[in-house]
Amino acid sequence: MILFLLQSRRTLLVLAALAWCSVTDLRAGEPEPEPADQPRPAEPANEAQAPAATEAPARRAPVDHNKGVQVLAAIKAAEARGLINLGGTLTERSDFSAAEIAYRQVLNSKEFSQADQKDALLGLARMYRRQSSFTKAAAIYEKFLKEFPDEGRVPDALLDLGRTLRAMGAHRLAINRFYSVINSTLKVPADSFDHYQLLAKTAQFEIAETHFESGNFAEAGKFFARLRLLDLAPADRARAHFKSAYALQLAGDLEASVTTLRAYLEQWPHDENVPEGRYLLATTLRQLNRPEESLAATLELLRSERSNSEADPKRWAYWQRRTGNQLANEFFQGGDTINALAIYQGLAALAPDAAWRLPVTYQIALCYERLRLVDRARTAYQSIIDATAETAGKTNSPVPADMAELARMARWRLGNLDWSDRTDHQLTAFFSTSTGVRAVNKLPPPPANDANGSPATAPTIVR
Repeated sequence: MILFLLQSRRTLLVLAALAWCSVTDLRAGEPEPEPADQPRPAEPANEAQAPAATEAPARRAPVDHNKGVQVLAAIKAAEARGLINLGGTLTERSDFSAAEIAYRQVLNSKEFSQADQKDALLGLARMYRRQSSFTKAAAIYEKFLKEFPDEGRVPDALLDLGRTLRAMGAHRLAINRFYSVINSTLKVPADSFDHYQLLAKTAQFEIAETHFESGNFAEAGKFFARLRLLDLAPADRARAHFKSAYALQLAGDLEASVTTLRAYLEQWPHDENVPEGRYLLATTLRQLNRPEESLAATLELLRSERSNSEADPKRWAYWQRRTGNQLANEFFQGGDTINALAIYQGLAALAPDAAWRLPVTYQIALCYERLRLVDRARTAYQSIIDATAETAGKTNSPVPADMAELARMARWRLGNLDWSDRTDHQLTAFFSTSTGVRAVNKLPPPPANDANGSPATAPTIVR
């Protein structure tokens, strides 16, 4: 259907041009009408007064047929431009098959200019990249570079070709193409210097990114460190600073990574990568076995200013939750229950929705239980059960399976606490009333915690 419409549109344009030329030819043979306001000369009274026709009327100038050719050329140029623009629009809409038809209409016709052929070729390559047909895109870029080696857009094509090769996993070839971008910008016209200088800086960035993506983190760190010294836009310098620290962390140089991350967070507090930077700082400090600093970095991320998180709430929420979950679980599994509890409490305040809050509440209850704060643990477990029942009552439909499972686990933990209490009381009663043995003073049950809020100490047994 798209092909039919494109061919019909082209036919109509050509017919319109031919019709215009025909009308021009017909009008060329007609005498020009006299102006209406021009006074006509008086007719002679008789034939004797009439002047003799001694000269033939002057012939009109020949018709300029070049005008028709120029009009046809203009129509073809407009048609080519329309097809190329249509291909770009269809590419943005992800209608790749129709976009390819539009570009092929230009490429397969010898009636269009070489400039239009170049534009269509680059447009087709971009369309293939957008479609993730990287092999086809690379072939088109290579064809453009081979057929038009002196074209001014060669550095741009090389840059896009390098990105295409990197997406294919050909990292070494991609790096070679990026270096070709830098080399091609050494000889540029003065009026295009700024554009090519930007391309050269972008190519250096892409080289660093390619080293990073290929797993060569040490080399990537060096390139990103150099980029920080260039005259880049603030956002690009901040990104280079962050990626430099990230590369150091992945390369195993943890101390240097921590130093670089702290400098980055201090210098660029509003950069988009700050949430991930805080995550990297907390996890790296944990790897260095510096739990207190890791806890402080995590809590700082959870307590981040609202003005920072409002700039990109989804990104901040993701890294806050990921950092808190990972570090809290590591502390809990490592037996550091106090620090785990502090992080879980910070996580619970991030969002009010039950799907997020109830699982965190369950982890808080487990921390209370491990710390022998039994009453607080019971309260936390019961809040999960009540919230689940309330949700079921409001919706008049079964609660989600994960929430129902969480409530079931909370009931089991409550039952286990009750069983543990009964067992403790029975053992205490048994040993305090044994026959033939000196009676043990019966003491009241220990408090859940001391007055200062610390875990309760065990009671002293009097023999």
